[in-house]
Amino acid sequence: MLIQFKDYLTFENIYLWTNIAILPFWIMLILIPNLTITKIFVNSIIIPLILSCTYVYVLYQAILMDESIIDIFKLYLSLDDLYTVFATENFLLIFWLHFLALNIFLGSWISLDAIKYNISKKITFIPLVLVYFTGPLGFVLYWFFRVFYSKKLGIHD
Repeated sequence: MLIQFKDYLTFENIYLWTNIAILPFWIMLILIPNLTITKIFVNSIIIPLILSCTYVYVLYQAILMDESIIDIFKLYLSLDDLYTVFATENFLLIFWLHFLALNIFLGSWISLDAIKYNISKKITFIPLVLVYFTGPLGFVLYWFFRVFYSKKLGIHD
């Protein structure tokens, strides 16, 4: 049974399932941020932990496939090296999981922070959607809304 499960966990299937599985949590963040179910699943360590375990599994598979893990550090040397690293399917998936984990964490923080400052769900909708797709762009937009609503410019919250 475990062998069949391992055969099912191809990089393509992991990519598809993580993209599908993350959507309900984003919908909960956007539409029902105050509910207990959102606090349990999205505003906790559960989703980043699952994505992190998937990340470790893909990294483990890369090691089994004799991919040079040290080559990943070449991505800092030039744009061509970055392109070469991303041309490898397992490293591309690792970075995609990294992106998903960080974006759901950022979306969760925005959702909790908006509740803290009584910012309307209608206003946080656009920044959360942008965080889902672009990360930093949504964060910057939310930060401008937050400065307006909290009436202060702080960097230590």
